[in-house]
Amino acid sequence: MGIFQDKSWSPYTAGALAGLLLVLSVALTGKYFGASTTFVRAAGYIEQAVAPEKVSGMEYFLKEKVKIDWQFLFVVGVLFGAMGAARLSGEQRAVAVPPMWEARFGPSRAKRWIIAFVGGSVLMFGARLADG
Repeated sequence: MGIFQDKSWSPYTAGALAGLLLVLSVALTGKYFGASTTFVRAAGYIEQAVAPEKVSGMEYFLKEKVKIDWQFLFVVGVLFGAMGAARLSGEQRAVAVPPMWEARFGPSRAKRWIIAFVGGSVLMFGARLADG
């Protein structure tokens, strides 16, 4: 269990393992893993609880059914996998603000969270615009 207890992995090792996982996923199931459709379906799932008639008439959700599928479980697995990795490594709190960020924008964690949220939203918009 030594590698799982390290505080951090080399990004090259993590990237190679993610690439290997993707190749295995395509070879065994014929499906690429991803998350952008899952977030849209989750939003549709929540909206369906509030206004089901609106969701049933939306063109997008006629094409992409609102459902919990393997991709949704993949995203949930990423969340729980990250929590498990943090527990195994003994790292129970967020990493401090990186020195490069702090030098340019200051030590505010709130600003960092806001920028990360905005950046993630732009990334998700681009992924959906490109159809995943």
